[in-house]
Amino acid sequence: MAVARNKNLTNGSLWDKILLFAIPLALTGMLQQLYNAADVAIVGNFVGTEAQAAVGVNGPVINLMINLFMGMSVGTNVVVSRAIGKGDKDLIEKGVHSSLLLALIGGFLIMGIGEFVSKPLLSLMNIPEEIFDMALTYFRIYVAGMPVLFLYNFEAAVFRSNGDSKTPLIVLASSGLINVGLNLFFVLVLNMNVEGVAIATIIANIISAIVLFIILINTSQVIRVYVKKLKLNVKTVVEILKIGVPSGIQSCMYSVANIILQSATNTLGSIAIAGASTAGNVTTFSYFVVNSFGQASTTFVGQNNGAGNMKRCKRSMFVSFGIGFVAFSLVAAVLIIFANPIFSLFNQDPNVWEFARTGLYCILLSYPFNLMQDVVSGYLRGFGYSFVPAVIAVVFICVFRIIWINTAFPIYNDYLSLAVVYPISLFLTALASVIALLIIRPAKKREFELEQKGY
Repeated sequence: MAVARNKNLTNGSLWDKILLFAIPLALTGMLQQLYNAADVAIVGNFVGTEAQAAVGVNGPVINLMINLFMGMSVGTNVVVSRAIGKGDKDLIEKGVHSSLLLALIGGFLIMGIGEFVSKPLLSLMNIPEEIFDMALTYFRIYVAGMPVLFLYNFEAAVFRSNGDSKTPLIVLASSGLINVGLNLFFVLVLNMNVEGVAIATIIANIISAIVLFIILINTSQVIRVYVKKLKLNVKTVVEILKIGVPSGIQSCMYSVANIILQSATNTLGSIAIAGASTAGNVTTFSYFVVNSFGQASTTFVGQNNGAGNMKRCKRSMFVSFGIGFVAFSLVAAVLIIFANPIFSLFNQDPNVWEFARTGLYCILLSYPFNLMQDVVSGYLRGFGYSFVPAVIAVVFICVFRIIWINTAFPIYNDYLSLAVVYPISLFLTALASVIALLIIRPAKKREFELEQKGY
């Protein structure tokens, strides 16, 4: 049964549609990151540097889980957006309902694994003894909220597949304010430590997931959820996982590499840890600008692929990169100009700022290459090619950084020798992604398929 598309991404100007799609998506990612950044800032200002380091040292591990969720949710984005592009109501329903159940199952699985491996995992990260117990407490409480965090990301992917990136933003903004308020309440009023900010984050995530679910069961659009239809369709789940798992692995490679980098940073002391944490939290906001245009590429290519419009697929990729580069440049300029005032939100120690500034410059330098890699990967995923970008990420982001840490870092043994690996590794990743695109040529293959079917 065919249905009309509620958010038509297959016609009209691309520039304004991609921009209006990507901006709320970037802000959503920033707000999600603000959960951890707010935790770091509040304990840094009201508890102490050691508490800040204990929360901050969890950043790479938490980002690993968030990136896994967001990466796997790309499977939902592609499957549902293709169905919307085709106007296939039955396929849309199967994709939406299977995704939500899959999210809950995956969330509980990650929660169980996370609780089981929490202590040995953090033990591998060379965390200083004086902050280890606080870091472990924060991590264990945070992991308990995995089911709702997983559910929120898949719900948000459902909205994005229909061209709606605003609704998840509005919901997350509201719960984000609640998160900050609860952080202050638990720390200042109840005199709690890192456990207070972790509990506040879980409560905010629960609110986000519940509100999006309520909206989905009451919407009149094609992505509406019917409680009685919540079941796993095997074929649809396989298709979602086929795209989502490699995408999740690709996203995780950044975090796996950053965990390894964090482990090396931890050998430089608490001040270096706090500085690196500050730089990571600040630059992550610009990363979400970059990442939003990669996701825009996936969504627009997915719908236009479903509609059989190959020229628009190609244009979506180029426009996503062009607008993304301008947007990133503006954000990067603001971060560089106002670096010290921004750093002061996290910590008042000038020694911490020096490490943070080194990290800021090196990471920002890497993001234009990150943008190119994200947009190209998004384009390939829109055609169902999710494995190749994942392999490239494993080789040039994870393996290369491991080699760097074990060769270059011991020679200089300072934070700069760690930070420069960001632009070097992402340049190689972007180059490999472009080469893969030129070899695969997915639009050309899709055009041939359509010709064979008589379109």
